[in-house]
Amino acid sequence: MPEHERMITDARERIDTIDDRIIGLIQERSAVSAVVQKARVEAGGRRVNLSREMEVLSHYRDALGKQGTTLAMTLLELSRGRV
Repeated sequence: MPEHERMITDARERIDTIDDRIIGLIQERSAVSAVVQKARVEAGGRRVNLSREMEVLSHYRDALGKQGTTLAMTLLELSRGRV
């Protein structure tokens, strides 16, 4: 196999490994979010805390730019409604 093809194959394998880690972290984040939501609802609060969501959006935007906001929105959507 030519060197460039081996480099591409190796890089794709690393990407797949990273993607698996990201998926695992998203699943973990969703589970922790469900714990928070459940506790908040049981305490008489709302399931969604909009000011906290704005903090999350800001954090991702500051770290990753405009696309960070899109990513954060997706993460928030994946974490809502589990309770």
